[in-house]
Amino acid sequence: MSAAALTLRFFRRELSNRFAGSFSGGLWALFQPLLQLAITSFVFVNVFKARVPGADTLGYVPFLATALWPWTAFAEAVLRSTTAIQDNAALIGKVALPREILVLASVGTSFAIHIVGFVVIVLVLAFAGQGIHLAGLLPALLLYLPLAALALGIALISASVQIFVRDLVQALGQLLPLLMFGAPVYYDRAQLPERFRGWLDFNPFTFYAESFRALLLDHGSFNFRHLAIALVIAAAALPIGHRLFRRLDPHFEDFL
Repeated sequence: MSAAALTLRFFRRELSNRFAGSFSGGLWALFQPLLQLAITSFVFVNVFKARVPGADTLGYVPFLATALWPWTAFAEAVLRSTTAIQDNAALIGKVALPREILVLASVGTSFAIHIVGFVVIVLVLAFAGQGIHLAGLLPALLLYLPLAALALGIALISASVQIFVRDLVQALGQLLPLLMFGAPVYYDRAQLPERFRGWLDFNPFTFYAESFRALLLDHGSFNFRHLAIALVIAAAALPIGHRLFRRLDPHFEDFL
């Protein structure tokens, strides 16, 4: 069986496992983002009275949604795939296969589920008159490609290290929220004191949060120089992650 066919099989297996025992099955991928958006909207708009500075016509709900869903896809992909090798220990001992496929399937499944949710959210907000520019939807979806590549590179590193350092997944569970709050997901860069705004650029997700808003909400501008940097980072993360994974791969069975 070819590597592509094997990857597709594990992708389907991972997708099936995600919704095993679920009453709604795959429809939960559509319902969950709508439910989460409704809850988040109520809390931030009605309780915290959140507003977007300098954009009176832009509601906080689309401002948050267009950055939160890409972040959710990225964070879930990294966190779930960290234990991909460990979770398939029995299979690894019985079947000879390229083990990075297990990580790829986990990352791909997370992105597939949340991209569906992202499209649903964008369409709902657009038809509700929330200022979404549907012309930016296709470029926004293309932006998921380098984000997924970055997630896969990090996932290959974390999945291989997790075999030897079993509490890595718990550490990532604490680190990822810090990374999220260090990017303008829930807030705008303009809300920070000016001396701190430049520090956001050291967070790789800052580019994605601001770019999704620029494309879909016309909030801010799309920076092509930052796009080039993001592509370089994603292109570097993949071979680094793959090289480390292949180097540690021969020792996996001794620690599983």
